[in-house]
Amino acid sequence: MATQRHPLTEPKPAYTNGRQLAQHIFMASLAMVDVRRAMLRKLQFTRGELSGDGVTVSVSKPPRVIAFGKAAVRMAAALDEILGGIVESGLVVAPAEPAKKLDRFRYVVGGHPYPTEGSIEGARAALELVSGLTPDDLVIFLVSGGGSALFESPLYSDITLANLVEFNRVLVTGDLPIEQMNVLRKHLSAVKGGRLAVAASPARQFTIYISDVPEGAPSMVSSGATFPDESTRDQCYELAERHELAAKFPAGIRERFESRLLEETPKPGDECFSRSSYFCLLSNRDVVEAAAALASEAGFYAEIDSAVWDADYKQVAESALASLDRCVAAHPERSVCLIVGGEVICAVTGHGIGGRNLSFTLYAAEKIESRRRVVLSGATDGRDGNSPSSGAVADGNTVARARAFGMGAGSYLAESDAYHFFRTLGDTIETGFTDNNVRDLRLLMSFE
Repeated sequence: MATQRHPLTEPKPAYTNGRQLAQHIFMASLAMVDVRRAMLRKLQFTRGELSGDGVTVSVSKPPRVIAFGKAAVRMAAALDEILGGIVESGLVVAPAEPAKKLDRFRYVVGGHPYPTEGSIEGARAALELVSGLTPDDLVIFLVSGGGSALFESPLYSDITLANLVEFNRVLVTGDLPIEQMNVLRKHLSAVKGGRLAVAASPARQFTIYISDVPEGAPSMVSSGATFPDESTRDQCYELAERHELAAKFPAGIRERFESRLLEETPKPGDECFSRSSYFCLLSNRDVVEAAAALASEAGFYAEIDSAVWDADYKQVAESALASLDRCVAAHPERSVCLIVGGEVICAVTGHGIGGRNLSFTLYAAEKIESRRRVVLSGATDGRDGNSPSSGAVADGNTVARARAFGMGAGSYLAESDAYHFFRTLGDTIETGFTDNNVRDLRLLMSFE
């Protein structure tokens, strides 16, 4: 992968500025997966054809465009630029309105991490936009992470917005990985699990997506509104039973699980997907590889740990630090940077402010105390849990510095309040919303 050099404060890695170096690599990695940059580089529009990575669709007449998710605004703007404004009509459902709006596009602000009236308005507007299309029509879907909350319409008329909010609260604050949450969400939605594609059929459909889910699971991005759904309602029942979820769901939703009354989603091979094409614009792999290239340029021996890290944050921290130990042993006299992607699981146990990345870093800080090591964990969308930060960075001195303020890591973890721990130390990572989401990025550095 081609890389671009970035100026560093030290010619070689130095532990004394390790936290600053880790933050530099994190921020520079985000810049390298910029949405507009990726779309202009990977998509071409020539002679009436839009293509990317071997996928080509004919744009014989202006298409309709529907963008939803955390990157929706930037994806829509970049596509409009690529097409030269050749769009019949469009819809953007995002966490916030842009400073500048495109002509012929309607903008709706949805909610995250829980759906709002705007989420429902946006999904219903999308269903209206794709209704009554013909085989000659083309719909371009721009899909990114966050759409499971930002973009929603209940499949059953008796399910209210309040029901959906409580349903999602149970999922988000529990210990399910994102793909299992989305299996459950798909089977209650009029747009998820391929149902938006059914509504758009028989039109030609081209989905350009940014993945915030594990590799090889594109139908889980924003709960797969335009993808055939491999999951089943029987999986929903099994998940709810195994994790004792049904009793926590609102009454109307609980009844459908307990009485096994969920409707099945459209599956691979369904005729409605026969004229659909898909193109992955960015994924976690892109940001992880960018970080590895930058760490190498900074003088580290850089290695990507490709293990599956979608597990409890404490387990992942211990496993990742063990991998770092092995890497250090294999490369003596070198500063080492281990790069890890994915999303850890972090159940909410208290009433504080924080998220999976802040909790991961705080737990790891205890493990590296008094060692010449640095750990950073950050969300590429710029928001970690219910905090305003992306994540945090810690080194071998973090726990000792905290004691000077009377802070103990264990109590802050128990209260789910890692944000205030790191904010007091000045070690939160503040990016603001990035208008992107390619899962999380973790850097584990050794200067020993």
